[in-house]
Amino acid sequence: METKPTTVGRILRSLAVLLVVLAAFAIGLWTAAPADETQSGVGETEIWTCSMHPQIQLPEPGSCPICGMDLIPLGEGSEAAPNRVTISERAKALARIRTTPVHRAQEGGELRLLGRLDYDETTVRTISPWTDGRIDRLFVRSEGAEVKRGQAVAALYSREAYAAQKELIGARRQVERLKDALPVSRRAAAEALDAAETRLQLLGVSPKSINRASRHVSVVAPYGGTVIEQVAREGAHVESGQPIFRIADLDRLWVQLDAYEGDLPRIKLGLPVELEVASLPDQTFEGRVDFIDPVVSTTTRTARVRVVVDNRERNLRAGMFADAVIRTEDGTEQAPPLVIPDSAPLFTGKRSLVYVEVPKSSEPTYEAREVSLGARVGHHYPVLSGLREGERVVMQGAFVLDSDLQIRGGRSMMFMPDDRERQPTAAVEVDEAFRRGMAPVVEAYLALRDGLARDDLEATRKHYAALVDAVEGFAPSAPAAAKKAWSPMAKQLRAAALRGGTASDLAQARQVFEETSAVVLDVMRRFGNPLEDALHVATCPMAFSGRAASWVQRSDTVDNPYQGKKMLRCGSIDAEVAPAARWEEAPEGQSSQPHQHGGH
Repeated sequence: METKPTTVGRILRSLAVLLVVLAAFAIGLWTAAPADETQSGVGETEIWTCSMHPQIQLPEPGSCPICGMDLIPLGEGSEAAPNRVTISERAKALARIRTTPVHRAQEGGELRLLGRLDYDETTVRTISPWTDGRIDRLFVRSEGAEVKRGQAVAALYSREAYAAQKELIGARRQVERLKDALPVSRRAAAEALDAAETRLQLLGVSPKSINRASRHVSVVAPYGGTVIEQVAREGAHVESGQPIFRIADLDRLWVQLDAYEGDLPRIKLGLPVELEVASLPDQTFEGRVDFIDPVVSTTTRTARVRVVVDNRERNLRAGMFADAVIRTEDGTEQAPPLVIPDSAPLFTGKRSLVYVEVPKSSEPTYEAREVSLGARVGHHYPVLSGLREGERVVMQGAFVLDSDLQIRGGRSMMFMPDDRERQPTAAVEVDEAFRRGMAPVVEAYLALRDGLARDDLEATRKHYAALVDAVEGFAPSAPAAAKKAWSPMAKQLRAAALRGGTASDLAQARQVFEETSAVVLDVMRRFGNPLEDALHVATCPMAFSGRAASWVQRSDTVDNPYQGKKMLRCGSIDAEVAPAARWEEAPEGQSSQPHQHGGH
């Protein structure tokens, strides 16, 4: 009888446990739906952005309200530092990211320049006759021939020399006849003989030919060398002093180098130079800087640097191109500067950005850092500030990282303001006459822009020349404030247009166009639109390897001069400037018109 309650109790306890399990299961089912809803809510709040406009961040997919492109997920890491980007090891391998440590340069440095071999002008000589006459025969008939000192190079028919020789023979006979005459007569005959001999010497007659009458005078080389130019031919009539040959001593040559003005402070007289020529790839020639031109060319912005090189073995020839390496020196006892490869920095105007590897990170992480750099030395840039020795900078793949940071909405190169944007310029009041005078300048600029948009290099050069004429033709005398403001702008615009007129290709012409546009934009900002039509300010976000650049155009549809036919519609219209109105820059990252992106 006692076992029944026990059995019943066990049954009751089993039922209770089962009820608890069922209750827990029911509670789980009840709580599962809210959890799913919560997870779904997290997915719905994922941030979507535009690859071209990272400032656009929306809670759901769709199209960019600026350019119409499909939005993409912002991805993980959006809460990280605005100047850092983290990628996976696989992404690092695919992007081929390579880093290198910031290190100090070796003592001195290298400056590589291109030059052309030329004759040593101090050894160039001219062979010419001492009397008028006709060249009856040339004993040297080709350029490149070697001439020795005292060698006869031509036979010249000269009536004057022939008459002087006959006069000399007559004077000698007169001296012979008067040898027994009075002293006065003998002295007069001797003076006449001396005068005849002196006259023949002045006509270039050699002592060997002075005793006989001849219709020909030998033209003798007074010095030796190599014929570099034959000026006269057989049968030609030449006058006294007129060149027949030009010769030079080729035992020593000059190498004429073109150095940009930024490189000139590092070049000193006497610095050693190594030379290589394409036709002699296994040989290196040495020379020294002998002369630095004190004047910089206004068209190429270069100065001539002359190097003297020994050529006694005659391996080098005038006219050859040479690659020169000048061994520069710091001239101080300070430690050599820090340097980074020239492929590491990204540029936005005057600012420089590098990506620095963040050490001890669980995944590859890189930090965008603004740095100050000096003038490029060979394949390196000296670091003035912003980096420490031993830090690793990205030397390959920096643009990929910058694009990733841009997509994530970070502080990438695309959104780093240029120095010029931080220098506000005040508006200047101008009258109608001033605007009419400036109109041809802007018209010439617009024609130049059209040539670049059509990829027409020849037309672009002509438009640059027309722009020079337009700038030189505008010399306002009033208002005084406008005249003062225009003067430095005119000099800058003229200098840029002169360089653009000699551009070797479209890439160089477009580099100069950026400088030209900067001045024209300043004109629009300070003086206003001088035309009777509305003008539009446009920007291409990827004009130069991802760096943005602006320009002025008539049309309200993007017509990109930096990309030409390749991406003619890439860019955005930032502002419309009415006639006589001034252009006011919009806040950074904003645009008054939709962005356009396309090939044609």
